Amino acid sequence: MSLTGYAWAAMQGLVNGLSVTDVIDSNAAAGGDKPADGARDILLVGMDSRTDAQGNPLSQEVLDELNAGQSDGELNTDTLIMVHIPNDGSKAVAISLPRDSYVSIPGYGQHKINSAYADGYVKQREALTKQGDTDQKDIIQQSNQAGAKLLIATIEQLTGSTIDNYASINLLGFSDITKAIGGVQVCLKDNVNDSYSGANFTKGEHTISGVQALQFVRQRHGLPRGDLDRVVRQQVFMASMAKQVLSAGTLVNPGKLTGLIDSIKKSVVLNQNWDILSFAQQMKGLTGGQLEFQTIPVVNPDYSTPHDGSAVQIDPQAVRAFVQGTTAAPGAPAANPNKATTIDVDNGTGKSGLAASVSQALVAKGFTGGQTANANARKTTAVHVPIGQKSVGQAVATALGSNAVVVEDKAVLVGHALVLVGSDYSPTVKADAPAAPPVSSPAAPPSDDQTITANGVTCVN
Repeated sequence: MSLTGYAWAAMQGLVNGLSVTDVIDSNAAAGGDKPADGARDILLVGMDSRTDAQGNPLSQEVLDELNAGQSDGELNTDTLIMVHIPNDGSKAVAISLPRDSYVSIPGYGQHKINSAYADGYVKQREALTKQGDTDQKDIIQQSNQAGAKLLIATIEQLTGSTIDNYASINLLGFSDITKAIGGVQVCLKDNVNDSYSGANFTKGEHTISGVQALQFVRQRHGLPRGDLDRVVRQQVFMASMAKQVLSAGTLVNPGKLTGLIDSIKKSVVLNQNWDILSFAQQMKGLTGGQLEFQTIPVVNPDYSTPHDGSAVQIDPQAVRAFVQGTTAAPGAPAANPNKATTIDVDNGTGKSGLAASVSQALVAKGFTGGQTANANARKTTAVHVPIGQKSVGQAVATALGSNAVVVEDKAVLVGHALVLVGSDYSPTVKADAPAAPPVSSPAAPPSDDQTITANGVTCVN
């Protein structure tokens, strides 16, 4: 009775002291309601931020302790994980998106995904300043909201999933939370000594917290697969942390619970209207073995971009198919990656009704139907897609059964493709033909040939 009363009071104190932000428009943001699509998708963000949850700058003493170095002024997101939880709370899949993934950011073209937040933040800050807003707290709050919203839109476009809830944490919070729960157990395959992150560990198992925990999850230099190995580090760390909270009595230990709640208040930001208590009730049956970690498929981990240096190349269609397949309910039909693309068709042949018939045929292939119209006469058939979405255009061209030219066009809306039908078009597409497969089928990067769950400790690079 005493423990239950204490836990209730402690959780009420947590809820009342949380920092929240208005970034989710969905009705499912409340957390107590069950999303209509059958599962809750939560975006977890690790911010490379030198401020606390209220936007107050961290002291130089704290920065020195965290080995954080100097801020470059950018609000990059170092860790991105989408957690998919069915409405019954029976299991959870956490899908990592490498921070350097080269993706299409709505309104900004092709860039690394970790710049989306900063793009939205800077644009909103400049707009508010231009409008004459001089309230710095208001400017920072609205700019952070804009950054989070652009990041959420980018991930929804990439994965085909709807983000129901959002949570971010900064460097200080990550360090403090690991201290509050008494440390986290990890295991390394070999010795490491990295001057960039400060990571200096011997081979084997370690219980780490605070600064050491930050060093462990931030190291990428000196690892065989660079950023991809860092992703695996983050996954095994979070799995071990979940195990610690779920099985080590953290939530019924007044001392540990108080420390955990204080750390969360200082450093975690959630979307507003998220009913944490109701959500926790839904999750009460979750155990370590029912939490699994995955990584999106990668084409080239060292891709040379035109303007952003080296990045992680991905195939958007393959990523969407992977995410939808990974999060599908047992026995559910395989997700069709074409569904996320809306096809608009313009008829440039003069043949009456051709735009409608092409649209219907592509809908039969799994694409979403859009607008149809007549256009100026043209000889060649082309598929216009947003910048960075050439693979999507190729899938449309393949589905058409023609030699249509694929053109990247900044005028095309994100999530759409525009088919311009020319006189060379031959209606070979069949309404009952199978959906076009992704252009490429890259595999998710291996993670030591073991499935990472919160049941045990996996040794990693």
